Amino acid sequence: MSLVFDTAAPQAQLDPHRADVTCFVGHVARRAGVAVPAALQAQLEAAGWVNGIWRRPPAQVEGLLNLPVVLNSWAQFDALFAWEQRPVRAQGGTVCASYLGAAVRSFFARGGRRAVVVRVGDPWPLIESNAARVAARGMRLGRLLPELAAGSPVFAPHDPSSWQGAQHLAGLREVSMLLLPDLPDACSSFDPGPAAALPLPAVATAFVECSENELPPADDLLSRISAPRLDGAGYAAWHAALRSARSLLAQRSLREVQLVAALPLPQPELRGAGTVHAQADMARYLHDIQLLSATPLDRDAEVGATSAFIQLAWPWLGTAHADDLPQGLEPPDGALAGLISAGAALQGSFRSVAGDFSQPRLRDLVRSEPLPAWGGSDDSPDARLARNVCVFAPQPGGWALQSDVTLSSHEAWRFGGAARLMGTLLRAARAAGDGLAFDLNGPATWSQARRAMERLLQAFWLEGAFGGSDAGQAYGVRCDRSTMSQADLDNGRMVLEISVRPAASVERITVVLDLNSASSSTLREAA
Repeated sequence: MSLVFDTAAPQAQLDPHRADVTCFVGHVARRAGVAVPAALQAQLEAAGWVNGIWRRPPAQVEGLLNLPVVLNSWAQFDALFAWEQRPVRAQGGTVCASYLGAAVRSFFARGGRRAVVVRVGDPWPLIESNAARVAARGMRLGRLLPELAAGSPVFAPHDPSSWQGAQHLAGLREVSMLLLPDLPDACSSFDPGPAAALPLPAVATAFVECSENELPPADDLLSRISAPRLDGAGYAAWHAALRSARSLLAQRSLREVQLVAALPLPQPELRGAGTVHAQADMARYLHDIQLLSATPLDRDAEVGATSAFIQLAWPWLGTAHADDLPQGLEPPDGALAGLISAGAALQGSFRSVAGDFSQPRLRDLVRSEPLPAWGGSDDSPDARLARNVCVFAPQPGGWALQSDVTLSSHEAWRFGGAARLMGTLLRAARAAGDGLAFDLNGPATWSQARRAMERLLQAFWLEGAFGGSDAGQAYGVRCDRSTMSQADLDNGRMVLEISVRPAASVERITVVLDLNSASSSTLREAA
């Protein structure tokens, strides 16, 4: 008997500054007959989900239920999850794609490179009665955001055994974005049953010559089923879910994560405070339901869903692959997350992904619901909506993302790149602090932390992340006795203060040619 030593392959370590990893939480079926791959099994064992003190039951591990599954390609997701097997009716038969599957598909198609999927259960039937949807809404939302579930225990960030749904972010430090693709569907409260098929035209009975057999027409059931649409109560539930997600992400350990969500479609008859239909002026409707604030607030004073933690996307997209979804429309959150992920990897998270960057990655986009009227007045409904919502719209050469913004009411936090930049800096500061956790809390450690952050900020400045003609104008770092109270020192806390001047992105330039005088003209530009 001989003893053989094999060198274990080291586990790949992610770049702590990486800002393109996205977490998807939602309902999707496990693919039957497919065992958990050895690499994924090892991943779950290393994280303590199989044999650790917070281990889950074997059936839950085999079903990948409420466990974070790290994936690097669409093929890996497709192999593990039956994303295309959502039942249209409870009796079975016809199936369609799940919204989680559609979001992951769009994410990788736009350039996303790494996803973490948390499966919280199987998708419910697409066609349900109003009563069934309303009765199950709390349970379905509670699977995604446990805070919304009745009787849910208080979130314990340091107790993985209690994590459910989006709470897994507490153990996913590499994640920069959170997606909840099922939110609009879970909040809809109407029966999306198929519209009646058009009657066949009358044909005179007569003998005709024999002809070759023709294929039967394609089943258009899904195209006759409406995408999820919300009434007033549905928007209230959706707004509450955004507030819950914002509350989760506002915790100190999760402040570098952003929620990317789809703005749901309204029911055709839904109106806001006035007489205008909601879909005709979504910006006004979002103000009416207090999702958007007309009064600028400081980021720390922002409560509810109005926050730099959240980016909404609009409208719903008709892509070349969305024919497996109701009405042939997919929520736009997966496409937006894919663009942000690709942008972080290729040009830096602080740069806008709107305009020319997005256009070549949206070649399969053929229509939308509704179709934005882009290129008109700055006071048009779609232009006003684009001040706080990421809007996809056609332009010469194809479709493009026209705005990369957050829901923040504060101008300094409205640009999406600025919010992502701060998330990247927070992640980098946290990584630097890990290496100093057991050092003495004194001037030598303060100086070491300050120099590390100055080197990082200088690299960002040289890449164009900050404005200012010199480093002193672009950023500042303080870590000394003035940044810490006596209580901080007594409790071993080191406080490092960073001030930065993010470079704003010019997403739209308006040129006005004033020809009031025959002898002179004035050209004014506004960005």
